Amino acid sequence: MLDDLPRNLKDRLTDPGLLPGQGDFAGEGRLAVRDPATGDLVAQVAISDATGARAAVDTAQAAFPGWAGMLPQDRAATLHRWHALILGAKEDLARIMVAEQGKPIGEARGEIDYAASFVQFYAEEALRPNIEGVTSHLPDAEMELWREPVGVAALVTPWNFPCAMITRKAAAALGAGCTVVIHPSAETPLSALALAELARRAGFPAGVVNTVIGDAATIVGEWTGDPRVRALSFTGSTEVGRLLYRQSAGTVKRLVMELGGHAPFIVFGGADMDRAVAEAIKAKFATSGQDCLGANRFYIQRPVYDEFCARFTKAVEKLTLGPGMEDPDIGPLIHDRAITKQIAHIDDAVAKGARVLTGGSVAEELGPLFFRPTVLADVPDQAAIMAEETFGPVAALTPFDDEGEVIARANATEYGLVAYVHSLDPRRIYRMTRALQYGMVAVNRTKVTGAPIPFGGMKQSGIGREGARQGLEAFTEIKYVCRDWA
Repeated sequence: MLDDLPRNLKDRLTDPGLLPGQGDFAGEGRLAVRDPATGDLVAQVAISDATGARAAVDTAQAAFPGWAGMLPQDRAATLHRWHALILGAKEDLARIMVAEQGKPIGEARGEIDYAASFVQFYAEEALRPNIEGVTSHLPDAEMELWREPVGVAALVTPWNFPCAMITRKAAAALGAGCTVVIHPSAETPLSALALAELARRAGFPAGVVNTVIGDAATIVGEWTGDPRVRALSFTGSTEVGRLLYRQSAGTVKRLVMELGGHAPFIVFGGADMDRAVAEAIKAKFATSGQDCLGANRFYIQRPVYDEFCARFTKAVEKLTLGPGMEDPDIGPLIHDRAITKQIAHIDDAVAKGARVLTGGSVAEELGPLFFRPTVLADVPDQAAIMAEETFGPVAALTPFDDEGEVIARANATEYGLVAYVHSLDPRRIYRMTRALQYGMVAVNRTKVTGAPIPFGGMKQSGIGREGARQGLEAFTEIKYVCRDWA
């Protein structure tokens, strides 16, 4: 299928063999992958159907006993080889990501490092699920707890982090001894195919890692109904997560879900204003605002509200906008539906009394998917942007008066993924971190994620945790053994 790749992408890659052009179970259809910056065709990828989805599970199920029965250090060695290959292909993987997702090349390179870190972490964590002894409450009995892999794990990943979301799930499942069937987003199949090719080169046995490209409802629908798929890990919207939750009920699957977010960014009077503004830019505009951790609602205490609005707006106006390969601050959005949502949220907020301090429109001179970074001030809680994920470069600012008020407003959402707090008062920081109903709280900083931490949210932002020891344990079952030698 490499002949289907446009020359401009081929010329960008040191190793064109990273793009085989199809998943492991290709059918007759074709998927056109387009560059969101230009609309140009990037590749045509062979896709699968329900038959291919079932075949992937057949293959993974057949490979499971051998992989699960392998010595942990041998599984770890394979993961270490995958890690080294990912880092070795960093520049090619980043360029592939820019071509299909639009992410600025600097951010894409950072994502490859982030993706590789999960593989390294779980290569080491794979050695640690030891048998645990239990003090016996029965005479002449020995008791042990064993951690065993659940079986075939289905991994469903989004387009905004097309490499890291695969490795965060796959490395944990593989380290636990599971085999995996992977369905990446239709917007970004090339990154998934490249990672699958590197996994093949790393020496994973046939059937252990399986990638299926195609229509999400068809592919994932087969897996949610298949009792052989014992775990489902999904990253995406809360709406789709609810659907998969219902679909998986009939087979009582182990579920790990990282769903939507609607992060509050709270700045108190007396905070370090330079730091608060700089961190607010990171929290809102990383990945062009297309990030579940992205701050959506900015609550600024009234005594510093006007100052923050002015300084934040000035910083936003300095952000660069352009194609990913030019390494701007903000690249294109993923599709026209994203543009429509930005405009709808801005129009709704303005109609309800908000002011546009900067931005608010498509940068037509660059292309239809480039949206100018936008700041809205005086946004009322009744505006849609205060309740819905914008998933784009639009920041909504609103004032608050006291601590109790901002806690109530920040918690008044179905989401609970991450919250950001800026304050120099240690007692206030303690009260805020305890009161905010979020799985993660960042204090005076934005970057909090990484392989060693348990990533996940409360309420309808998800189930379970990814990363850390908990990420591997999500793909295991505890077997209790009670043994009498008589």
